[in-house]
Amino acid sequence: MRFIISGGGTGGHIFPAIAIANALRQKQPNAEFLFVGAEGKIEMEKVPQAGYPIKGLWISGFHRQLTVRNLMFPFKLIHSMWKARRIVKKFKPDAVIGTGGYASGPTLRMASGIPTVLQEQNNYAGVTNKLLANKADKVCVAYDNMDSYFPKDKIVVTGNPVRQDIIDLAGKRKQGIQHYGLDSNKKTILIIGGSLGARTLNDSLRDAESLLKEQYELQVLWQCGKIYIDEFKTCGTANLPHVKIMKFIDKMDLAYAAADLIISRAGAISISELCLVGKPVILVPSPNVAEDHQTKNAHALTEKEAALVVKDQNAKETLIQTAITTLDDQTLSHKLAENIKQMAKPQAANHIADVILKLVKSKKG
Repeated sequence: MRFIISGGGTGGHIFPAIAIANALRQKQPNAEFLFVGAEGKIEMEKVPQAGYPIKGLWISGFHRQLTVRNLMFPFKLIHSMWKARRIVKKFKPDAVIGTGGYASGPTLRMASGIPTVLQEQNNYAGVTNKLLANKADKVCVAYDNMDSYFPKDKIVVTGNPVRQDIIDLAGKRKQGIQHYGLDSNKKTILIIGGSLGARTLNDSLRDAESLLKEQYELQVLWQCGKIYIDEFKTCGTANLPHVKIMKFIDKMDLAYAAADLIISRAGAISISELCLVGKPVILVPSPNVAEDHQTKNAHALTEKEAALVVKDQNAKETLIQTAITTLDDQTLSHKLAENIKQMAKPQAANHIADVILKLVKSKKG
């Protein structure tokens, strides 16, 4: 079998795409894959690292503000449609899978007559997937009640594919504590703002120096982000003996295993990972994303009492105190952990792969 997988622009689009490819490869070891991404974006680096070939399209998003870059958009789109058509025609895929992002639009548009599957990570559907939904055969989603965005008869609730090493953290706590040089007798707050970091989370920690000074029974593992590390590594909080600041966390599974409570943004893939981790979580949705979709992602958890939410504008004043209070409240911590576990879908990638393979076989008759 031959598969084209298209998506990217952010890790939230490309990491699910790679996970789907891995699941398909396990089920079809002789299958051939070709990724299609956007030139200059993260997928052009991450896909080859994962062992798959990729071709790039000259495509980017349309900016909502009036900008000179928008004048190039029609030319980029036409060029990308033409190139995507050549790629599809030459590769002759049995199915085309789109995970959202700029490049998946032209690629799936040019896959006319070929079985197509969309994968939507968020609780609020992305623009590209909404535009493609009517022509897709199936739409794999992570949340219930997505029929306001997609045709109901095409929707399959699968969950979001996540990294394999996060699926089973049992027995990794001791290893995580040792790897990050933490104290096994203290409770650990893990703060993650993505690989680039999150300004609000970093500011909240910096401003909580006096509060954390007195919390000797706690320790903090702080992923600051590579663009912020020079600014924050010299602040008072970063120099407290029970605070460990890092620009990037290399072993995410060990960090999760070491944590007793996790503070995070509310990206779709982060939430899917946190459901599998099964620890108390405080989400701080980013306000700087399209259609405020992180708030909608977070709402899917809070309505089931599976996480707490602190608004971005309130984080500096309340975030760290909320974390401390939550850890002190064993009843609340236990309830949050148990409820978020119920939302985990560890077999998401396999489920999506099964949907794709079933579709291909049905089309072939």
